Amino acid sequence: MKNLNSLRKKVTLEKTSNFPCITISSGTCGQARGSLKVIQAFHDELKKQKLEEKIKIKVTGCHGFCEAEPNLIIYPEQIFYRNVNPEDAEEIILDTVMNNKIIERLVVTDSETGKKTPYFKYIPFYKKQYRLIQGNNTVIDPTEIDDYLFVGGYKALEKALSKMNPDQVIEIIKQSKLRGRGGAGFPSGDKWSYCRKAKGDIKYVICNADEGDPGAYMDRSLLEGNPHSVLEGMIIGAFAIGANEGWIYVREEYPLAVKNITLAIQKLKEFGLLGKDILGSGFDFDIKIAKGAGAFVCGEETALIASIEGKRGIPIQRPPFPVQKGLYGKPTNINNVETWANVPLIIKEGADWYSNIGTKTSKGTKIFSLVGKVRDTGLVEVPMGITLREIIYDIGGGIPDGKKFKAVQTGGPSGGCIPQELIDLPVDYDSLTQAGSIMGSGGMIVMDESTCMVDIAKYFLKFLLDESCGKCLPCRKGIQKMLEIVTDISEGKGKLEDLETLEELAQVVQDTSLCGLGQTAPNPVLSTLRYFKNEYLAHINENKCPAGVCKELIQYTIDNDKCTACLACKKACPQDAIIGELKKPDSLLIIQKKCIKCGMCYEVCKFDSVIIS
Repeated sequence: MKNLNSLRKKVTLEKTSNFPCITISSGTCGQARGSLKVIQAFHDELKKQKLEEKIKIKVTGCHGFCEAEPNLIIYPEQIFYRNVNPEDAEEIILDTVMNNKIIERLVVTDSETGKKTPYFKYIPFYKKQYRLIQGNNTVIDPTEIDDYLFVGGYKALEKALSKMNPDQVIEIIKQSKLRGRGGAGFPSGDKWSYCRKAKGDIKYVICNADEGDPGAYMDRSLLEGNPHSVLEGMIIGAFAIGANEGWIYVREEYPLAVKNITLAIQKLKEFGLLGKDILGSGFDFDIKIAKGAGAFVCGEETALIASIEGKRGIPIQRPPFPVQKGLYGKPTNINNVETWANVPLIIKEGADWYSNIGTKTSKGTKIFSLVGKVRDTGLVEVPMGITLREIIYDIGGGIPDGKKFKAVQTGGPSGGCIPQELIDLPVDYDSLTQAGSIMGSGGMIVMDESTCMVDIAKYFLKFLLDESCGKCLPCRKGIQKMLEIVTDISEGKGKLEDLETLEELAQVVQDTSLCGLGQTAPNPVLSTLRYFKNEYLAHINENKCPAGVCKELIQYTIDNDKCTACLACKKACPQDAIIGELKKPDSLLIIQKKCIKCGMCYEVCKFDSVIIS
């Protein structure tokens, strides 16, 4: 223990300088928006101005505000600049860092008040968040273990190994009422206890980082931005359960996450925090990485285990559960990335502290990927019990382009669609379940009035059909048949009796499927039938898609009174389906037989003269 304490003191002395520091967000989303070029521009500018010894540049993981990428924070003032370009580097360094002058064009504008908000803590996107897990992403370089030690990293591990026994660790997790963040919400302490009590000298712990929900990237961001928080949680969990080997199952298409977690494991071994006799405690533990090929079903525990073992990733019947018979037939505890990252906080701060956050049955915070038809997209970490309205409007800035909020889907493709009338619903496990949805791993897709709910149900059914392993009949054929019925309805071929068939079939699939994929697959159908049945009826009775989305039920025409005959629509049409002459509005016409309803004419028209009917 003494070696780590002395190292922490050394790190603290090195990092408590008065020099300005610029932290640049450079997770996968930041790099996709050009953060690497921004970082290089800042280094070049510091060298040019001979300020390399006076100003620090720190490359961090994602700051959460993905809509503002690339973004940066200037410390100690905590000035936040959004959508930074390489060309901005000189002005930021000379004007803001050196002379404390705010650059107005780079400052966040409050969508409600229209006021500029230059300081990180006052930005609406962050104000209602409670960033327990993500908070350190803005101040640490994920490739430097020193940064994690500086913010208190591995203090929880020290406490667990030096002052607690395994049963005491499990009891604190139980008292905190932490529930698994991977989807099912099972009490983590109970799962750990079952695994510890299971018979067997060899036991395993696994981190499930197989994040397959469309639009979800919470786990990726944690592994990229703060891998040590996850690793510390795994080591503590392994100590409590009695495991000497752990696995991180992560998607191959997460290269930055794989890179940072691999480097973090190497650093842990160098520092004596992984391997034999960790911190002189007599506890041995090592972690390996398994890279998945991207099969959605491998997020299910038994399928994930099969994949690590080199078999085809398909679920098996439970019981026995993995805590009884898991990896290589040995007791195995599986938690997802976010669950493991909560563990060090609970051990360090205590169960009472953690259980005071959230609701009676849903404790702590939850990270959501807020995407879709919302102004400020990104990762938001909020206390359990916050309302959907607060997330979508107060944090996300509301619906863009003057559109109206219609629904939000929570829980990924197996989640449900919650309508506008339930926008004040508290976000916790029980409330979402009662509303016909699930917490899931944390996907949150916002939809506006231009969204067709029949089309949404069709989209997610298609995704789930493609991702089904096909092992059990209810999932394999049930999802296929549901998709066929919904497709017919979207194409104007539906019948009223189809709705009753659809609902009955959904219940059968839900009740009889082998694993969680099939059991939750009907949620998009059941929730849209529950809250948006009028849209299904419009498709069936009127051969009409109210949102103007389903191609077979819509038609594009030109309002010649509004048209200026600029021919932008004609040039954009890939099928040459529009005829007419320049500056002769009455000559413009869409030939319906040629039209493929791609919507390009509607998109390019600046005069609202293309009508969808």
